[in-house]
Amino acid sequence: MKNPSVRRHSGFTLVELLVVISIIVVLAAAGIGAGNLALNRAKRMTSQASATAIETAVNAFYQEYGALPDVGDRVRTDKGEGKKLLEILLGLEGDSGKVQNPRNVKFLTAKETTKNFDGLKYTSSGRSVEGMWDAWGNPFVVELDTNYEERMRFSHGGKQVTLNGRRVAVHSAGANKRDASTEDASDDIKTW
Repeated sequence: MKNPSVRRHSGFTLVELLVVISIIVVLAAAGIGAGNLALNRAKRMTSQASATAIETAVNAFYQEYGALPDVGDRVRTDKGEGKKLLEILLGLEGDSGKVQNPRNVKFLTAKETTKNFDGLKYTSSGRSVEGMWDAWGNPFVVELDTNYEERMRFSHGGKQVTLNGRRVAVHSAGANKRDASTEDASDDIKTW
């Protein structure tokens, strides 16, 4: 006598499909997390490079002229004296007023941008700058040793910072976009 064979339908059961879908979701979440981590790391590196470029440019200016740019002791790179500092370091001062970089030496080399984040933005004429920002859209803050003591003191992250043997320090708010004077400064971009 013949045994009737059990005929199985080809295809996946609902449980098998749910298992496969859940595995795909877990792998996608891990990939997105790793991608975001890599993206933030890249933003941090480019922002750190920009901050270091500003510090290097100010030190090169000092070596060339024996003085720091006369813009005050703390400037933001998106406003008045901070824009003036960038123009001095780029050799874009023009002929009006007191020229601090008379040889028009380009001390600052930085990533250029067309937006108000992640680099140096020129005006449409290219003869002046609109500002310089980190990868999250925060302006850089440039601290200058205007007393020429090579001992800088300023507040950062709610704490007093003292730097010996320095003429300049640069920082920005970083990924959390919070002012370091009142909030956690652990993610800030800084050159010290």
